[in-house]
Amino acid sequence: MAKYSKKAQEKIGEVMHEFKEGKLKTSAGKKVTDRDQAVAIGISEAHQAGYKAPEQPEKKGSSKQSDKKSSSKQKKSKK
Repeated sequence: MAKYSKKAQEKIGEVMHEFKEGKLKTSAGKKVTDRDQAVAIGISEAHQAGYKAPEQPEKKGSSKQSDKKSSSKQKKSKK
């Protein structure tokens, strides 16, 4: 299991506290309603502050987008 530094744990805890109070906003200014999104924001802020936190895994859907891009390139090259 990945290890977080004490400072990173505190930062994520602060973000989760904001989430529970309903004060956490996305970069677009919308209210965060998903707990997983709040955790991701906390980890991201910890990284930006330079604290030790594990890297976030790639999104599952990202491979599908790359397949679509490569197939569209192939169609264009055939013309």
